[in-house]
Amino acid sequence: MASVRSLPDWSSGLPRELLEIIAKKLPSGEDAASFRSVCSPWRAALPFARFAPLLLLPLLFDPTSPPEAATFYSLVEEKTVVLPLPELHGKVVVGASCGWLALVDDATAVSLLNPFTGSGVALPPADQRVAASSSRSLEMAGDGDDGGGRWVVRCSSGDVSPVTLDKMREVFFSEIVLSTTPGGGGGCVAMAVLADSSEVAFCRVGHTAWTLIETNVECCVSTVVHCHGSFLAIGCLGEVSTINIAGDRATPSPARSVSSSLPEAAEMCHRSYLEVNGQLHLVGVPIRAFHGEWPFGHHAVVYKCDLTAGETPVWSMVTDAGDMAMFMSKNFNSGFGGVGVSKIKRNFIYLSEPMYGDQGDGTDHSLELVDIATGTSENIGYPTIHGSEVTNVEIAKDLSEEKQLLI
Repeated sequence: MASVRSLPDWSSGLPRELLEIIAKKLPSGEDAASFRSVCSPWRAALPFARFAPLLLLPLLFDPTSPPEAATFYSLVEEKTVVLPLPELHGKVVVGASCGWLALVDDATAVSLLNPFTGSGVALPPADQRVAASSSRSLEMAGDGDDGGGRWVVRCSSGDVSPVTLDKMREVFFSEIVLSTTPGGGGGCVAMAVLADSSEVAFCRVGHTAWTLIETNVECCVSTVVHCHGSFLAIGCLGEVSTINIAGDRATPSPARSVSSSLPEAAEMCHRSYLEVNGQLHLVGVPIRAFHGEWPFGHHAVVYKCDLTAGETPVWSMVTDAGDMAMFMSKNFNSGFGGVGVSKIKRNFIYLSEPMYGDQGDGTDHSLELVDIATGTSENIGYPTIHGSEVTNVEIAKDLSEEKQLLI
């Protein structure tokens, strides 16, 4: 009787160290998706955190023709992906976190969307408590129960103006940050930066209302970063308040100033915060402008701060991020970092749009690439996007898990 030849066991045929070496050399996200689909050990050897984010090109706001599709640009593969997204109709993006978009409509209904899988999650709408936390005079006009109510701003003169979709980030949610991907188990916490407020708001999936938290910062919160299992609410003057969430309760710490070695806030431009290897990082540009000098030169700088190092943590300048690359959003003050991969330069910062310069009507884009070691930068143009240059949408769906989005 002939023996039956068994198939090789690929999961145990290669040591973990060799799998990781192979994984580092994969040139594209499509190759990564194929690699991870072989078996669980291969999947574990290649977390998607090693791969560069997709850049969501700006959605031009046009009330007469709301967007129903989004264009993404792959930094590694240097090509575009156009996804039909009818869920964008009548909404504005107020956050991009853990691969999900946070959206709000003109009635302040909030939702989360995974643009690659189409999965959606509803969050509570803004209510009068959230409106009151802003310094603006917001009120509901009309009967909100039958859908006819709309938010308006009442001026000191008594005149009222409607809060249109393009103004939502200015008067309600400046940014929404997630602790993790929404999994339906209650573990995902959404934290919202409110416009012109020292308070932030949080909720879990399934909650019916936002919970307000006083951060005790001196002026207003500029951004929120999720770090070490906690949220860091960062004030516009650089102070930091740590917020721990346990169940439905939040415990904010007193706001701490961590500016011992940091240039004054007034001398910094384009401040972006991110968590890298458990430490809070700041990317900014010290302004050295002189009368009559235009354009003036600028050099990006990176600082890091270990918030667990005593009562008064200190910022220190970073000139070597090792194997890391950092990614900064144009529209939001938070960013993220990851291990560099093929075609992504290590020890560099990728800005989704140059710090300076007129981008016209939003149809022309370029990426600013900053050398952390020297602070010098260069602009990289994107290829012109035509309808025929649309890549396979299924590739993008394969890459949806743990994928970061840069806007």
